Amino acid sequence: MTNHSEAAGQFEPDSPVHDDSLAARPGHSGDPFGEPVVTLRTPAELADALPYLLGFRPEESIVLIALHGERGRFGGRVRLGVPERAEDWPCVAEQLAQCLIGGSARRGERPDGIVAFLCQDPVGAETGQQVVERLRPLAQELRTACGRLDVPVFEVVCISKDHFWTYCCPDTRCCPPEGIPLPRPGTSVLAAAATYMGVRATATQSEIRGRLTPWETAAAADQERALDAASAELLPRMLRDAADTADTEQGVASETLDLARRIMTRLEAAPPAPGDTLEADSRDDELIAHDEAAALILGLQVRTTRDRAAEWMEGTEGPTALRLWRALSRRCVGAYAEYAAAPLALAGWVAWSLGDLTEGQEALDMALGADSRYAFAQLLNQACNDDMDPEAIRRCLRRKRDARDDAVALGGASASVGTPDAPARDGAAPRRRRRRLPRAASEASRAPGGPAKGPQDRRRPARRIAKDSP
Repeated sequence: MTNHSEAAGQFEPDSPVHDDSLAARPGHSGDPFGEPVVTLRTPAELADALPYLLGFRPEESIVLIALHGERGRFGGRVRLGVPERAEDWPCVAEQLAQCLIGGSARRGERPDGIVAFLCQDPVGAETGQQVVERLRPLAQELRTACGRLDVPVFEVVCISKDHFWTYCCPDTRCCPPEGIPLPRPGTSVLAAAATYMGVRATATQSEIRGRLTPWETAAAADQERALDAASAELLPRMLRDAADTADTEQGVASETLDLARRIMTRLEAAPPAPGDTLEADSRDDELIAHDEAAALILGLQVRTTRDRAAEWMEGTEGPTALRLWRALSRRCVGAYAEYAAAPLALAGWVAWSLGDLTEGQEALDMALGADSRYAFAQLLNQACNDDMDPEAIRRCLRRKRDARDDAVALGGASASVGTPDAPARDGAAPRRRRRRLPRAASEASRAPGGPAKGPQDRRRPARRIAKDSP
């Protein structure tokens, strides 16, 4: 049973929303002018805090948040979509509990308790109260799984549409069966404190995913035809390239990276206007022809090519590369949905590298939804959940790039796209790699409409319809 007069947790609005270790700052103890701490005492305050803890308003989600110390300071958190099949709930609850508690223990601070949230809107004629009852077994599975690891669940809050319920308080006087309306966004003390400290949670989960969701318009048919044509042309060449390991210099890999660089130059010359992200994405879509997108999507299916593309992760390249990977994710339409794993994983990696863990985790989650066995997304997703510093991965990619550049500068072994340290062929003199530079000058001279040579069926796609499923 929940005692609503006791503190349920401490929210520190100065803490980054993507930081899984919300440790108290020195100014929090004894300094009246230190950084503020907001104490949450009721399920209503917990429900209001959730978007600020995650950085977005979750939909179709299970969220577990660790509590530390006597005053219940918020710590690590994990989130996963609500499985459609109830028979999957025990396994998912066990995995989430182990991930949160084990991850916190590895960072040196085992949780003293957990707060859980179940977020799901009604479907069809279903009511919010029916959602609560349908998810009640899932709430019990979460409490049982955490209890087996000797960490109690202090509160389980269900949020459906614009109301919330608690599974832990049987008192209908404070927690009526019809639920309690959520506070109007931005009106609570917590929202004011978070806004003052620069923490914002304006986007919903569906809005973030909408930027990465394949088209559902008439333009999707044109893109699928372009993907069919690219498959017929490129897949045989990619198989020949894989067999001819001695020389891939002029193969599909090199063409893919050169094309990606040219499109990034084009995107950089047309920076997105601040404001409507959907309008900005539509403008990016205009700048990429169907055949170009198809060639890139096919080329990125090769692991070594994708790894080279992952090096565009920071500086001025990072934001432009992220726009490109988002655009390609939107082009994986129809029968090519599984091909989205590569651009989605790249989008997740670059977003995380640039400091946006929220979009990074959503993109990686979508990549695993496209292909659950995609190792690149699995490793990055695990690194995010373990609160790993992306700088360690950036250093590794920089070393590979520098080693490859040094080999080229010294005129050493042929530096192929996929094997930067590959030795020269027996009996052949080392060959200097010919660098292909982005054609910035020619791109700049073109009209803003995009490439001079592209498919005849390019057109501005209609506004996309974002999927609400996790």
